[in-house]
Amino acid sequence: MCMTAPMPIITDTQSLSEFCERLSKSAYITVDTEFMREKTYWPQLCLVQLANEDEALAVDALADGLDLTPLLDLMADESVLKVFHAARQDLEIFYKLADQLPKPLFDTQVAAMVCGFGESVGYETLVNKLVGEPVDKSSRFTDWAQRPLTDKQVTYALGDVTHLRTVYEALEAKLVESGRHEWLDEEMAKLTDENIYKFPPREAWRRVKARNPKPRFLAILREVTAWRESEAQRKDLPRNRILRDEALVEIAHHAPKSVSDLARTRGLGQRMAEGSAGESILKAVEAGKALPNDECPEVPRRPNLPRGIGPITDLLKVLLKMKCEQQDVAQKLIASGGDIEKIAAFGDKADVPALTGWRRPLFGQEALNLRDGKLALVINGQTLELVEFEDE
Repeated sequence: MCMTAPMPIITDTQSLSEFCERLSKSAYITVDTEFMREKTYWPQLCLVQLANEDEALAVDALADGLDLTPLLDLMADESVLKVFHAARQDLEIFYKLADQLPKPLFDTQVAAMVCGFGESVGYETLVNKLVGEPVDKSSRFTDWAQRPLTDKQVTYALGDVTHLRTVYEALEAKLVESGRHEWLDEEMAKLTDENIYKFPPREAWRRVKARNPKPRFLAILREVTAWRESEAQRKDLPRNRILRDEALVEIAHHAPKSVSDLARTRGLGQRMAEGSAGESILKAVEAGKALPNDECPEVPRRPNLPRGIGPITDLLKVLLKMKCEQQDVAQKLIASGGDIEKIAAFGDKADVPALTGWRRPLFGQEALNLRDGKLALVINGQTLELVEFEDE
């Protein structure tokens, strides 16, 4: 008689507690999540995949009666390194569940940029390069909230943490060999800033694209957008299910004074304008209009760049590409196009990451020297070289 192996998925608290206890004795664990967000404001956690050197299991976060406390305790255990790939959305989920982030943390996507694998390298690419195996993509667009899950779905999900073990170990070895762990630590500090995972309603207006820079317009936009954000959080609905961005901008522009004025807003309608939502929106508009001038928000203006810096900017971009190829590190990690413009325009007074920390000796100082005429770029055969000018 053929016995079917049990599906590697945890659905009860006792099994979860025992598994987390075993994982807590590991130096590191790999972690991934599957979630749905199409119909909600907050991501709906459906599955958590966990692995150490010896075993890998999935946790059914939607199982009836399952208490995730053992999992959250493990995430907070500072003796165990948590390894993710492109951790941002996973961290948002854990922060919402526990009001704190998993720690300590290792993000293989960031580590890959430090180790020269390119900009925002994908998991599939890393597995192909470091593990030498193809990634199963058959369940990429599955509905993870549907139950029961199939063996194929669970196997697919576990592949995201089993391959991740080899990816992590290979990247860790490269970091040790290159002496770049300090670089990664600096990037992890940014990723684990809890302010990234907080969504204060009065800051939501910054995500709305609006061309009108007038402070009074922005004051009204801030108030009506804060109302929408609060409603979306309270009802756990996507923002655009409450009111679309275009409607917020139109309301802020016209500053309606009455229900009939508000009802003319495209995408809002008479019924919403006459209801409690319409009343709240009109109150938000009035609050924005009543705000003192010196308390109205302003969009940070781009600094006025001097004319003629285009060629200097282009030259510094060539230097950035050259240095990143030589040092085998992703350009995105060193400087953005805007950062290069600021260096070209303001030199050492530019407030950019490239002129601080480990980035300065790698690129920033030579960028300043090139800008100030202390260095030159020359072609030697088929390569570029930096030549230093001797003092007269």
